[in-house]
Amino acid sequence: MEWLAALKNAVNYMEAHLGENISAADVAGAVNISPFYFQRGFKIVTDYTVGEYLRNRRLYLAGLDVIKGGDKVIDISHRYGYDTPESFTRAFTRFHGVSPMQLKAQPFRIQVFLPLTIEIAIKGGARIEYTVEQAGPMKMIGLESTILVGSGFSETPRFWEEFQRRYLNPLPENEDAKGGNEREIRKAVLENQVGEFGICFGGGDGAHFCYAIVGIYRGGTVPEGMKVFEIPAHTWAKFQCAGPMPEAIQTMNTRIYREWLPGNPEYEIASNIDMERYSLGDVKGSGYESAIWIPVKKRN
Repeated sequence: MEWLAALKNAVNYMEAHLGENISAADVAGAVNISPFYFQRGFKIVTDYTVGEYLRNRRLYLAGLDVIKGGDKVIDISHRYGYDTPESFTRAFTRFHGVSPMQLKAQPFRIQVFLPLTIEIAIKGGARIEYTVEQAGPMKMIGLESTILVGSGFSETPRFWEEFQRRYLNPLPENEDAKGGNEREIRKAVLENQVGEFGICFGGGDGAHFCYAIVGIYRGGTVPEGMKVFEIPAHTWAKFQCAGPMPEAIQTMNTRIYREWLPGNPEYEIASNIDMERYSLGDVKGSGYESAIWIPVKKRN
């Protein structure tokens, strides 16, 4: 399904099932997109995670029900998926700024949250340059972390900072690596150039993804705490980025979802993975080069 149509259909699906216990995976399945790409794309395009959108819509409708009157708080709380009136009241108060009883007395204080209208406008700016290339299966080695989809732009740079601090920065003079096998990890990082690539894998629940900092595996011992990843052969759309990190690659990632996917008549996403490639040099320099690789296939 075309990306823009899929987003619109996803909103329609959520609106039709607000009274049910649906997940991001349910919504993604309804529009035939992997939960990984759907959640990432939905957050980038709308600035909401699926969970935030569903919660905000339900609490707005709950506010309307409170103002209308006739129903007990316990009935409204169950209608919108809350186990107890207490948990509902806490969420309601955070969203509207007032409790249900206060809103009933002051209905003008309701926090409005209407259904999203998905419209993507492409306005001038630089054209997105990319190449499409085949690549055979790859075997990579590195370290991984599980990251919440809605926090990817903040948690992923922190993971990189921690990786650099522990395994790339020089150790203080006369000080050994601390804790277990860190010396073996440092050795494997150096031998396999771990840090040349970053890989995103979709998580099973759709709300999380696995992010791995990796390099091409050249054989040898795999230290405890590291992992070898098998990357299948794919056709990749490769997008070049220039500029300081992480801003340059995050900007390109946003443009891919907001401009390239909606406006591309030829290709669609083919797999539950994408990769970033990094060059040597000053990552904060204005001319620093990086790239995003997206697996694609021809549209039917």
